Amino acid sequence: MSGRKRSLIVMAMLSRASLSLAFNHVSSSLVGNNRHLNLSNLHGKNQQHNKQAAITNLPASVQSDDMMSQSSSQVPLSLQNRPSHVLSMDEIQPIFNFKSKSSGKDKVLNATGILHLAVIVSTMPFWMAAMKITEWLGNTIEGFDNNRAKFDYTGKVWCRSYLSMTDSYPILEGDVDRLKVGPSGEMSEGACLFVANHASFLDIAVLCTVLDPVFKFIAKDSLKKFPGVGTQLVGGEHVLIDRTNKRSQLKTFKQAINYLKDGIPIMAFPEGARSPDGRLMEFKGGIFSMAVKAKVPIVPLSIANTHAVMPNMGFLPVQSGQKGELRVYVHDPIDVEGKSEEEISREVREALLRELPADQHPLDDEFGLNSAEEKEMVRA
Repeated sequence: MSGRKRSLIVMAMLSRASLSLAFNHVSSSLVGNNRHLNLSNLHGKNQQHNKQAAITNLPASVQSDDMMSQSSSQVPLSLQNRPSHVLSMDEIQPIFNFKSKSSGKDKVLNATGILHLAVIVSTMPFWMAAMKITEWLGNTIEGFDNNRAKFDYTGKVWCRSYLSMTDSYPILEGDVDRLKVGPSGEMSEGACLFVANHASFLDIAVLCTVLDPVFKFIAKDSLKKFPGVGTQLVGGEHVLIDRTNKRSQLKTFKQAINYLKDGIPIMAFPEGARSPDGRLMEFKGGIFSMAVKAKVPIVPLSIANTHAVMPNMGFLPVQSGQKGELRVYVHDPIDVEGKSEEEISREVREALLRELPADQHPLDDEFGLNSAEEKEMVRA
């Protein structure tokens, strides 16, 4: 490892250490289990500044233009100067603090979360009833609901209503015409593989809100247990994958390809899981080969700031989408013909990062780190 990079890592660790001292001071005044919450959630709007300080505080003889431009080289000028929308614990003002029974992780619920809970509880019965009725009609009347389009539409209506009622309707930018549907209800541009970064549980509602065409999620089998969402995924015949079962993976792979060949878009998260801090993670293998097999383009969707609106430690959203600037950017399609999965993965990653704010970029984009050991040292 070069002397320059070692110095960089040392300064980054010192910066993290000073933040830890501040964290310990703040946590002593918090209620219950707040002291166990992820440090990244306490950085708040100063997170990006603190990490950049690990570079800017280096001696002039060690700094380089490459270091200083590393974190901004992939972020457009319109996003570089925007502050992080992640709230500190003081700004969140939690009312309840508890440990999740399913994950064992600390969760918080504030006034905004209680509002969301009230909206969900009061509107979900109508959504569940609508799903029951459309499912019965689809099973009773032949041809009434091919591909479960009407069944899925009930979920889109609920998501749009829910986000509107909670002041969290996302901003949609980019190639928005690609999301429009023709007279037959199908995409005007034909089927494609939609892919997006996955930073929050709220991503599902956001995508259902902005995607007009009939589409099918590739989702974890474990989501079946969630009320509303699970019913929608199962009844809508979405592609559910059990990552512990290779047969299940092969079956869902074929199911997704068949949907694409039939003109029905697929929506997938190439990271394979939600990012714990909102930063784009490494991609899992196999997702992009679906597009290659079906000979359809890939359309990346950059979802910005859901990690700030509903962070990992939030039982429900901790601020409105308007304050957190929820945003979805539709990128131009990526042609897959004649390209390897590595080439496709690189193009998709570059596209997603171009329209994500700096605090959703990986750590190696900020510090110029390459090895897993180096990244872990800075995270520690």
